[in-house]
Amino acid sequence: MAPSNKPLHATLYRMVMDKHICPYGLKAKDLLKRQGYTVEDKWLTTREAVDTFKAEYDVATTPQILINGERIGGYDDLRRYLGKPIADPKAVTYRPVIALFAITAMMALAISHSVYGTPFTTHAAKWFVGFSMAVLALLKLQNIESFATMFLNYDLLAKRWVRYSYIYPFAEGLAGILMIADVLHWLSIPVALFIGTVGAVSVFKAVYLDKRELKCACVGGSSNVPLGFVSLTENLMMVAMAVWMLVMSASMVVAIF
Repeated sequence: MAPSNKPLHATLYRMVMDKHICPYGLKAKDLLKRQGYTVEDKWLTTREAVDTFKAEYDVATTPQILINGERIGGYDDLRRYLGKPIADPKAVTYRPVIALFAITAMMALAISHSVYGTPFTTHAAKWFVGFSMAVLALLKLQNIESFATMFLNYDLLAKRWVRYSYIYPFAEGLAGILMIADVLHWLSIPVALFIGTVGAVSVFKAVYLDKRELKCACVGGSSNVPLGFVSLTENLMMVAMAVWMLVMSASMVVAIF
């Protein structure tokens, strides 16, 4: 942490050019101000100025921060100096899945309230699953090659038939959209039931039987979400919704006859 007996003054050297303003420079300036520092903001407005600065201070990157004449370093170095956590791009986290399910749940409740005047309906549960499946499919389709590569690490069917790893996101998205629209149950139910069952068995085997530590492809191939309970829950949720819709459809048929 910065010594408390010294005045809070910092000098920030950052790139500010016509076609590029360094985002880490902006973040560093914002962090310093929020920590109570007076910032002397030094702009490097040309490539020549940047190269001259790097050579003078023997540094490879900008921005660079000096506090009371002492060079602290770049943005990450500044965060360490101030006792702030440093984001680890390789750290495993459930945050993307939690955020996704939270948003899709609120979407489902909002639609239910708009249509029925209350957020708590059976339709909200179906919409929640449908929205979740559609958004998950969207994330996978952003980079289907990356998804397929990660998916092949644990999915039992994909290992036997590689094309399934490419079909899966489209099947998931289609089933989710049909659930939201409440149409073509004869298609959405078996698709959701099939991919959910295969997925649940695959995750259970990889995590709980084989004890493998893998990343889940559920939110796309570049995620750091660990394969485990959340991934299993996602698949079981699809299976449960498909079974529920199947029971409801069968009940309607019986009622008609």
